[in-house]
Amino acid sequence: MASDLSMDVVIAGGGLAGMPLACALGAAGISVALIEPTPPEKLVTTEFDGRTTAVAASSARMFESLGAWDDVAPHAQPILDIRVADAESPFFVHYDHKDVGADALGWIVENKDLRAAMLPLLDALPTVRFLPGLRVTEFETENAWATVHLSDGTMLGARLLVGADGRQSPTRRRAGIGVTKWRYDQHAIICTVVHERDHRGIAHEHFLPSGPFAILPLTGNRSSIVWTERADLALHFMNLPDGDFLEELSSRFGNFLGALSLEGPRRSYPLGLMNARSYIAPRIALVADAAHTIHPIAGQGINIGWRDVAALAEVVADTMRLGLDPGDLSSLEKYQSWRRTDNAVMLAATDALNRLFSNDAAPLVAARNLGLAAVQRAPAVKKLFMRHAMGELGDLPRLIRGLPV
Repeated sequence: MASDLSMDVVIAGGGLAGMPLACALGAAGISVALIEPTPPEKLVTTEFDGRTTAVAASSARMFESLGAWDDVAPHAQPILDIRVADAESPFFVHYDHKDVGADALGWIVENKDLRAAMLPLLDALPTVRFLPGLRVTEFETENAWATVHLSDGTMLGARLLVGADGRQSPTRRRAGIGVTKWRYDQHAIICTVVHERDHRGIAHEHFLPSGPFAILPLTGNRSSIVWTERADLALHFMNLPDGDFLEELSSRFGNFLGALSLEGPRRSYPLGLMNARSYIAPRIALVADAAHTIHPIAGQGINIGWRDVAALAEVVADTMRLGLDPGDLSSLEKYQSWRRTDNAVMLAATDALNRLFSNDAAPLVAARNLGLAAVQRAPAVKKLFMRHAMGELGDLPRLIRGLPV
């Protein structure tokens, strides 16, 4: 193998999945090259990414274990309660963090703040090479190595190449891994609003005929809006002047937090489901959005992606401690078997919830009302749902349990 630099692992994509994976592997003394096309100074701006993330309680433990949470925490808004209601129905479910003895059910964090907390960790880890401003242009896998070609002509040798490069993953495509996918006739409209009254750390999810409308508390008197709308109407709303757009948003938001104003730009993207037919190939592993995407109805997409990251980091670290090859298919099968079932369950659940609630057929409305009322009156069931949303159920990797890799 002729290459300019040899590493244990090369990660394509330095986003919210690639960064923590590089940090986790680097903390275990594994040599890593992290390839990211965007310069670091741009990664931490609202202009590059103005979205927010619902960080589950278990995912926060991962960031704490990596040493990033102290820098994230001042910018993180605790989710103390969650209120779920179906359109104009009088029935609802109220989840209270005190019922499970937790400090919070999760946190809402702006993506730029998560990235800003991880960049110093990447610089501080001696076995991590962060290579911003570059992209993977092609790769070959043969025998014991993957040869990875970068956009500046550099060639890297690696025992494992990880695709953490998003839902359109070039790594997945070049590896010839197919996907199962479908589009919903829905777009998500994302924006941030400022309001007069204190949200008190309460997240709201209203199920409307066009899809869920989520109000997620941010630090200060601000909330992040994730508004699911029919694709044709979403395009119409996105093209409205700010004043008209705010009027449409306010009619769905309500007036319980007082007058609203927009902060920053609006964004919109199409919604769909995707699951790679395999998460692995010879010398290749996929994580997070490169492996699967789900509907944002439960706010779990990146959280199951972080469980991918934690599981892969653990499998690679344990394999290398035994002196074995982390890119060998027998090693990678452990990662795939660990994550595929968990992810398949979440994909199926979010798909079913979206189809059930994005519908105003009378029998389904009646069934939803009965379901919400039943859950609200069943404390044990509510606690189970809260623990699941917090990411505390199942076979959890060490990082997700707050332990080092």
